[in-house]
Amino acid sequence: MPLAVYILGLSVFALGTSEFMLSGLLPPIADDMDVSIPQAGLLISAFAIGMVVGAPLLAAGTLRMPRRTTLIALISVFGLGQVAGALAPTYEVLFVSRVVSAFACAGFWAVGAASAIALVGVATLIPRIPLPERKPELRRELLIYRDRQVWLAIAITALAAGGVFCAFSYLAPLLTDVAGLDEGWVPTVLALFGVGALIGTVIGGRVADAHLFGVLLSGVVASTVFLAALALLASSAVAVVVLSLLLGFSAFFTAPALNARMFNVAAAAPILAGATATSAFNLGNTGGPWLGGTVIDAGLGFASTAWAGAAMTVVAAGLVTLAMRHQRAGRTRVIAKGPESQEIQGAQTATAESSRL
Repeated sequence: MPLAVYILGLSVFALGTSEFMLSGLLPPIADDMDVSIPQAGLLISAFAIGMVVGAPLLAAGTLRMPRRTTLIALISVFGLGQVAGALAPTYEVLFVSRVVSAFACAGFWAVGAASAIALVGVATLIPRIPLPERKPELRRELLIYRDRQVWLAIAITALAAGGVFCAFSYLAPLLTDVAGLDEGWVPTVLALFGVGALIGTVIGGRVADAHLFGVLLSGVVASTVFLAALALLASSAVAVVVLSLLLGFSAFFTAPALNARMFNVAAAAPILAGATATSAFNLGNTGGPWLGGTVIDAGLGFASTAWAGAAMTVVAAGLVTLAMRHQRAGRTRVIAKGPESQEIQGAQTATAESSRL
């Protein structure tokens, strides 16, 4: 692959690390900022809020700007936000810095989908990306939000992601306070989650092309099972370590299909499709940590975050089934109306054939 692809990959790695690294740092952050662990968990939600708002706004606002210039500007703002967060004297300043950094991160994802190395690489090695000859029509793209399948895709993505990160966000205190592991184990277990995520992404990405709904349903159900097991076996250190790996696998096995589904149902809006998918994931990353903090504050314990996450993924699985029925019903109507309707439907849905089981 061209070197520019690796540079963009490094940038995305830096951006993603910033979003999720706080999961392993909640106890020391809570101590340092003199707040509770659920309050510290809201810093994860803060980043996700910036992503939810920033993705569609910056996707629309930068439509006619040079792509490379936009990437450089966004990753620079992201870096400044990270520095501000590292030097933040209060919880409130840290919260705001997370939102600002996420806003820039969302724009980068929307345009190009952080370290100083990534910034230099983008500035020197990313070639000039020409704007499309046909000017994007934002008003036409906004019409996708009239389609209930788009809203189903948003809800499924948000619930599937939120369910996993409801538990993952509080994995560090669960490991130390419930499973009884030493704090030194936290980075290792988080790394295992990442290994599972990498394996899941590779396999899920390959299988989703041919069996999109199959990947969606099996991945979400697997996450539900692993979350329930995590809640039941939270006091077993071995079980928690193994389940962290499996949960990373199931979550990211599902992720490529969630993205593909969004692009299928929003095929008429290539710019907003990516931004909407990013916002949907981060709706989950906002709601999941918030719900986890809520059940902890209610006195239900750190293991309860896994039960709350499982409840979210159960709803997601139900919505996947509903989306399957809607799509099959739509195909049945097209077939009943004859060849001309089939041609029209094919033009409207473009890549929807990859959604078959």
